[in-house]
Amino acid sequence: MKRITIAIDGYSSCGKSTMAKDLAKEIGYIYVDSGAMYRAVTLFAITNNLFDKDDNLKADELCRRLDEINFEFHLNAEGRPEAWLNGKNVEQRIRTMEVSSRVSQVAAIPAVRTRMVAMQQEMGKNKGVVMDGRDIGTTVFPDAELKIFVTASSAVRAQRRYEELKAKGMAADFDEIRRNVEERDYIDSHREVSPLQKADDAIELDNSHLTIEEQKQWLKERFNETINALNK
Repeated sequence: MKRITIAIDGYSSCGKSTMAKDLAKEIGYIYVDSGAMYRAVTLFAITNNLFDKDDNLKADELCRRLDEINFEFHLNAEGRPEAWLNGKNVEQRIRTMEVSSRVSQVAAIPAVRTRMVAMQQEMGKNKGVVMDGRDIGTTVFPDAELKIFVTASSAVRAQRRYEELKAKGMAADFDEIRRNVEERDYIDSHREVSPLQKADDAIELDNSHLTIEEQKQWLKERFNETINALNK
């Protein structure tokens, strides 16, 4: 059976990663969370004091130090990929609000995006990959056979993020999370390089009122339709 590239883009906290992970596991594809890569760079910037006292990124210094960043995915005991930065598992640390509140600044830097996009394209060069992010269907894999664009209201997304953090025992404030979600939406949609936007040939999914199982079923149906059309 022909293997394809599946690009899943959309706003933060839309559940893209959950959908992508589940589909990849079910169909035997590689899953790549592109957002984790930008979060790892953000964590590097935080731990190396590359944000000033007003929380502005020292972009030039970060660009000079990009060669110090070694990012990898390693499968955990459950077979799911986790983010590693310079030899350390940072999967939990990159999901904190400390990182979430700063990642859009980092992701807007052209040099960072150029490096991450090259890594992502290398990961998916042999197809059989499900990748989620902000610019996968428009920049990373513009020729992907299946493109999905996921959206939901900011209130719904903030609630999901709040519940996720609480379930992990992390501190969480709903209002802070919602502000962060909306700020990230604006920055991601208005940056000069690879802004968040729906590809012309992407299928849109508003999952504001869908369960995880319903989203999973919807995505599997779109995958089957694509594969069947390609194998006729």
